Amino acid sequence: MKFDELNLEDALLDGLCAMNFKETTPIQEKTIPIILEGKDMIACAQTGTGKTAAYLLPILNILCKGEHREDKINALVMVPTRELAQQIDQQLEAFAYFLPVSSVAVYGGGDGGLFDQQDKALRSGVDVVIATPGRLIALLNMGRIDMSFVKFFVLDEADRMLEMGFVDDIMRIASYLPEKKQTLLFSATMAPKILTLAKKTLINPVEVKLSVSKPAEKISQSAYVCYETQKMPIIESIFKNKSPERVIIFSSSKQKVKDIYLMLRRMNFKVAAMHSDLEQKEREDVLRQFKNGSIKLLVATDIVARGIDIEDIEMVINFDVPHDVEDYLHRIGRTARANADGEAITFISDKEQYKFKAIENFIEKDVKKIPVPEEIGATPLYNPIKQEGDGRKNFYRKYKNNRPKRNTN
Repeated sequence: MKFDELNLEDALLDGLCAMNFKETTPIQEKTIPIILEGKDMIACAQTGTGKTAAYLLPILNILCKGEHREDKINALVMVPTRELAQQIDQQLEAFAYFLPVSSVAVYGGGDGGLFDQQDKALRSGVDVVIATPGRLIALLNMGRIDMSFVKFFVLDEADRMLEMGFVDDIMRIASYLPEKKQTLLFSATMAPKILTLAKKTLINPVEVKLSVSKPAEKISQSAYVCYETQKMPIIESIFKNKSPERVIIFSSSKQKVKDIYLMLRRMNFKVAAMHSDLEQKEREDVLRQFKNGSIKLLVATDIVARGIDIEDIEMVINFDVPHDVEDYLHRIGRTARANADGEAITFISDKEQYKFKAIENFIEKDVKKIPVPEEIGATPLYNPIKQEGDGRKNFYRKYKNNRPKRNTN
């Protein structure tokens, strides 16, 4: 479907045309008409499907009609991380280029100047606030923000916010909002905890599901079964004949990210690290350098895996197997975006095999195992065995009931 087939205002369509946005993605096609009708909604779609535009565009379309208080906050978008808040704010500014709609990203981690800037924007009146829960709670506690005129309440990456322990903050923030509003919940998974949150915050919501637990088809998935000490030599062999271009290496451990970064730097790769120990300005600088190509390799914790829209990622490497199936989907979802091709490689040590087998079971696919180069040495066999009493039972149980049903048609 083309955007001009939707009931969107001309000024908004002009902005989309300037950005060369012509056709909707499936999630946009299904959700935009529902939001324009004023209904609450819970939408489930994997990363990289265009869900940010799916809720921003109809909200902007309604706001640009001028039927709202210009000196009050009219829409609140809650997100788990500051990087995602910044990204959404940038997208909103682009979509609203020809519209009289203002926005501000509200997040912590900066200096006093940043706080003052956010506070000033909020007090002067802004149409859309994109905020992380912690900073918004702080502002509410100080009485610096009036949420009583909010018409739209969006929970983006809701599953991630729950994983980060923000459920109480979300409910507290919701208590400051007017009873009459439109609430939209977007999540990459439809886990029971998401449905519980939906029951508490949404009224008769329309439910939209797209590709709940399936990686994008254009992602080429593969894996190396190896020992922990062989992972760095494998990376070196991967880039021996082809220099990396826009590659993200993920690790669950902040310390391991630092170690990997130092080792790659010694190998003379153009590399940077992204983790929670960095100051906000440092993280922004790293992302900017990675986007403009001056950095070719980015080593990161899962903070980068969700919601950050970096185009043309050619490869994602999981240095270790993610703790959760959802994290695996979010990591590899950084590549093959907007119908592009991409590659996702996972290193599976002998102690991580049961976790990767759970991922294979969940996505209903045996990921191709690539032989390790002979010069790196002998490797363990891929023989994942489910064992009781060592933590593996819970891992399997967690996803047993959420596994997608096989299509038998």
